[in-house]
Amino acid sequence: LQKLIHLLQATDDPLIQEQALITISNSAAFSANQNIIRNLDGLSVIGGMLSDCVPTVKEKALNALNNLSMNTKNQEEIQVYIMQVCRNVESAPLNSDLQLAGLRLLTNMSVTCDYHHKMINSIPCFFHLLSEGTERTQIQVLKVLVNLSANPAMARYLLRAQV
Repeated sequence: LQKLIHLLQATDDPLIQEQALITISNSAAFSANQNIIRNLDGLSVIGGMLSDCVPTVKEKALNALNNLSMNTKNQEEIQVYIMQVCRNVESAPLNSDLQLAGLRLLTNMSVTCDYHHKMINSIPCFFHLLSEGTERTQIQVLKVLVNLSANPAMARYLLRAQV
C-alpha cells in the first residue's frame, strides 16, 4: 500500500495512476487496510487526484475514497473534499461514470448529518439530476436526498431549492 501511494505521488501517467487507484480501492474493502491507507496519508494523496484533468483518474480516485469512507476516522479526513466532489458531480457529463462515482461518495458521506452543510449549494443540482438523469443517476441522487432529508436542519434548504 505504501508503494502504491508513493507511485501515485511519483507519476503523471494516467494509466499507472488509474491502476494504482483501482488496486487501492480494492484493498480498501478490508477495514484494516482502510486504517493503513489513512495512516500513510493516502487519503490526502487520493484526494489530490480529484483535481486531475483526466476524468478517468478522478473517477478512480472517487471510487477509492468511496471505499475508504466506510469508517468514521476516514470520513473526518475525506470531508474536506465534499465541496470539490459536489463541483465534480455538477460539472461531469450527465450520467457519466465520473458523476455516478461522485454521487456514491456523497451518499456515504451523507449517511450521518455531520457533513450535510457542505452539500447545501449542490441541492439544486441534485434535483436537476433527478429530473434529467437516467434511472441509475436518479437512484443515486435519491439516496443522497434521502440522507439529507433525514436531517431536520436540511428541510428548509430542500424545500426552498430552485428546481
